[in-house]
Amino acid sequence: MSKTLLTVILLLLSIYLPAQQVADTLFNPIIPNPAYSQGQGPVILIDEAHQNFHTANGRFKPFASFLERDGYTIKSLSQAFSPQTLAQGKILVIANSLHPDNQTQWKLPTPSAFTEEEITAVTEWVNNGGSLFLIADHMPFPGAAEKLAASFGIKFYNGFAMQKRNHGKDIFTNKNGLQSCALTLGRNESEKVSSLQSFTGQAFQIPTTAQAVVILNDEYQILMPQMAWEFTKETPVIPASNFVQGAYMPFGGGRIVVFGEAAMFTAQLAGGKNKVGMNASSAKQNAQFLLNAIHWLDAIIE
Repeated sequence: MSKTLLTVILLLLSIYLPAQQVADTLFNPIIPNPAYSQGQGPVILIDEAHQNFHTANGRFKPFASFLERDGYTIKSLSQAFSPQTLAQGKILVIANSLHPDNQTQWKLPTPSAFTEEEITAVTEWVNNGGSLFLIADHMPFPGAAEKLAASFGIKFYNGFAMQKRNHGKDIFTNKNGLQSCALTLGRNESEKVSSLQSFTGQAFQIPTTAQAVVILNDEYQILMPQMAWEFTKETPVIPASNFVQGAYMPFGGGRIVVFGEAAMFTAQLAGGKNKVGMNASSAKQNAQFLLNAIHWLDAIIE
């Protein structure tokens, strides 16, 4: 591993240490054309039963508040997944779940955050018409959600997707990995997204039934450390060319959106002042993309 890459990783570590990330509650962008009148939209359940790093009243509060202003009803789900608990909402959001063993130790092994019964419940719920927004960031989060993703034919890699040489911001455009699709086109021209930024996540592979949103090029690789943010010359590396960081697909009677990065859908302050997420000046279209993704899950966008 080059000295330059090690330097960049150390810089990222100083910015994105988990304890330093807090919600930016001042983030309050205008929604010109809300999908519903206040509180009249479907219920969005946000998982909080699996040691989630992002929750509705925590680091995903800007996510929750933003969608409430689009008319949706947000509910925290603190119970295990079952047909009964999932029946409470139309859209289920799972953001950075963890097994209890990894709550304070981000190292291998990373067991599933969900029981086999829960995975079956979610899979059948989506198949019967539910909509799932599954978000699993860099290691250890892909490991915790690997079995759930696999139930939909998606292959997670429990690592870090990073640029090999340029070490720039992960900004994707129509000329650089961002695909023209339902989630980037929105409902009309004013909702079209031509730039999307993520903040160091994972990369994964999708089945032929899925539509990629962000496709990585040969400048990316996946680092597979034993412990999060600890990289050595012996750290395994996987080429990430043509892997994706975001995708969506129908599944039976339901729908799924999957992303390998979480900060891009909320607004955080890292280290007290660094804006990370939809509040970053370089991520101005992320908020619109979030609306488009939710609208597709809600079948407002076909």
